Amino acid sequence: MKLGIINSAFQQAGVDTGTGLKHISRIGFDTVDVFTEAVGISKKEVSLVANTAAKLGLPIISLPVVAVGLVDFNDPVREFHIERCKKYIDLAKTWDAKNILLVLGEYIWQREVIPAEEQWQWGIETCRVLGDHAAKKKIDIALELEPFRLSLLNNVGEMVRFVDECNHSRVKANIDISHLVLSDTSPAEVKKLKGKAIHVHLSDCDGKVHGDLPPGRGVVKFAPYLQAIKELQMNGVVSIELEYAPDPAKIVEWVEEAYRETDKLMNLVGLRD
Repeated sequence: MKLGIINSAFQQAGVDTGTGLKHISRIGFDTVDVFTEAVGISKKEVSLVANTAAKLGLPIISLPVVAVGLVDFNDPVREFHIERCKKYIDLAKTWDAKNILLVLGEYIWQREVIPAEEQWQWGIETCRVLGDHAAKKKIDIALELEPFRLSLLNNVGEMVRFVDECNHSRVKANIDISHLVLSDTSPAEVKKLKGKAIHVHLSDCDGKVHGDLPPGRGVVKFAPYLQAIKELQMNGVVSIELEYAPDPAKIVEWVEEAYRETDKLMNLVGLRD
């Protein structure tokens, strides 16, 4: 598999898009995932990303999008987020990316007012609509497993159930290793995602709360998870996800550390192409 990173690591430290992409290429990453807002993005920014990535020989693989409104109980809200996500799919096509990384929402009001199955069904319906649009553009949708108590997709079992019920060739799963740890998911359970997963996120955490740290800064034992992912025989990318560096002035060193440690881990299990 290839090794990439989400460029938000640099964006959140105040580094402009072009400079961030140049750092990512220089450090040695094979690919990049671009965090942006597809609604209202300027033609200038679209061209900047495309031209810079092409010049650097840095393929764009994924566009992360958080669209909690896809499971909202108001029809107009769901419709808005369907159209918003379609713009991400179109942008992914423009940049010759492989997928959009879709974060669904959470059950509202502690699952006490609206039946949970209704929200689940809204997620299925909206993802099928998006899957149809993605199929026309030859783009995949990778669903994020979020380890929070009320998230729709908060463990491997629910992810498998959702992908199976959605039953769309373009709607698959993302594997986030630290999220698996936070949801008490063992490496052995990863095999349930065989044929269903198309993308991977990697970061460390303290085992208690969401962290997005460089490997080695937390408690995650990566090797068993990476071995399990290797056994899935995915033709995809492992993208490092770093958020909120403790010292933005040292963001380059932070990303370089994450690259070195992840490269070591992937090579340890023979996963890096």
